[in-house]
Amino acid sequence: MALIAVTGSVAFDIIMVFPGRFGEHILPDKTHILNVSFLVDRLERRRGGTAANIAYTLALLGEHPLLCAAVGDDFAGYGAELESAGVDTSSALRCDDVPTASAFITTDLDDNQITAFFPGAMGRAGSIDLRRLDADVDTVVVAPDAPDAMAAHIEQAAQLGHRLVFAPAQQIPSLPVETLTAGLDAAWMVVGNDYEIEMLRGRTGVGVEALSKRGAIVAVTRGGQGSRLHSGDGVVEVPVARVEEVVDPTGAGDAYLAGLLAGLRRGLDLGGAGRMGALAAAYAVEERGPQGHTFTAAEFEARLGTAFPPARQT
Repeated sequence: MALIAVTGSVAFDIIMVFPGRFGEHILPDKTHILNVSFLVDRLERRRGGTAANIAYTLALLGEHPLLCAAVGDDFAGYGAELESAGVDTSSALRCDDVPTASAFITTDLDDNQITAFFPGAMGRAGSIDLRRLDADVDTVVVAPDAPDAMAAHIEQAAQLGHRLVFAPAQQIPSLPVETLTAGLDAAWMVVGNDYEIEMLRGRTGVGVEALSKRGAIVAVTRGGQGSRLHSGDGVVEVPVARVEEVVDPTGAGDAYLAGLLAGLRRGLDLGGAGRMGALAAAYAVEERGPQGHTFTAAEFEARLGTAFPPARQT
């Protein structure tokens, strides 16, 4: 079977928990000379990044995705973990003079967050040329990445005639309208939550109905309300999978995309593929971190058979 090339970010998430409230330490009338320090009582370094998250879950589902992302001089251990899960990292751009991208996130007791993001190697992702891959690829995922890289990979996927899965997510406000429009024009499938899909419509003037009429699949996730899969044949409602306990929602959207794509590649209809996406997302939220979940093929199939009411077509 042809392979999936997954583009997007690879990053370390450094999570720090402050056992207090930011508001009690910031004086509103003194923010022009803001100088605060928070003593945190927990620090976690997690593997993250959209491309790595998607590729990780695709590998758990039996795919052998190519990670086509830029990584830094601290990637060796991270890469070994991905390889052990079944991700092919040989196509990653290795930058030996700069670290892998990192997000530094401090959270308080009210779940307020202060985040700093260092792009590091991600800033060089535009140098990755999908046309030079030494592999049989038929599908390209373009997930949040450096803006120039996203533009290049959309164009390269179109030139190669590959199916494009476009999931710009948090980069929607940052991308030029021309890049967003090119991604929507070339997309075989567009994936995002309801807020992101509405942002895309607001910036490009292209909504779900227009995309469906063009022949694209549009997957709209809606948190606890499940998801909707739009196509030229109508709308398929997909419920959420039953979750034992929500531990951490980070990376649920990436896992959903991976499950949906894996299901479609198996030849499932939209309802069946959507249920695979929903179950993959359920596994993700039950563990801490976007790559904390794991399952065998047998475990996934057994749970898939009991996790949902029948899907309906409208």
